[in-house]
Amino acid sequence: MSRIPLIDRTAASTSADRKALLDQLTQAMGATPNMFKVVANSPAALKSMWGSFGALGGGVIGAKLGEQIAVAVADRNACEYCLAAHTALGRKAGVSADALAAAQRGESGDPATAAALAFALKLVNERGNVSEADVQAVRQAGFNDEQIVEILAHVALNLFTNYVNVAFAVPVDFPAVKLSRAAA
Repeated sequence: MSRIPLIDRTAASTSADRKALLDQLTQAMGATPNMFKVVANSPAALKSMWGSFGALGGGVIGAKLGEQIAVAVADRNACEYCLAAHTALGRKAGVSADALAAAQRGESGDPATAAALAFALKLVNERGNVSEADVQAVRQAGFNDEQIVEILAHVALNLFTNYVNVAFAVPVDFPAVKLSRAAA
């Protein structure tokens, strides 16, 4: 049971702002995942989260890498909700089950993806305190500055969603995926 109520977009008590955001989200996703129902307790937080998903969804690193980053960060933070959701979204984006399982461990058979995941997990582990060498390693793997900043933005968004789901014990409404708890 969630520690924060799930907002029902059809309830009479739902404000117009909140309902409009939830309607937009539900139309785009075909359903309203529990995480968004919890975040809807604050229309400002919901607007921020939904806007970030939209902005990064149109970014330059692509959905496949974005979902692999999300899976790696979720596993590192023991967020069962995000691991389940982003595994499903990753499969929908065309990432294989094996590649998603590897991403959980911060690994990839593709050197560029492996470098992006290593950088993402370094950001998480070191709370953003990465070195010039860490940034150069991602550049040497073929990422430009725009892409590197987007990797960081994906990490930041996933920290937000991980913390919401873990802190508030949001019920998982996606097929469950076992945490691997990649070595810190």
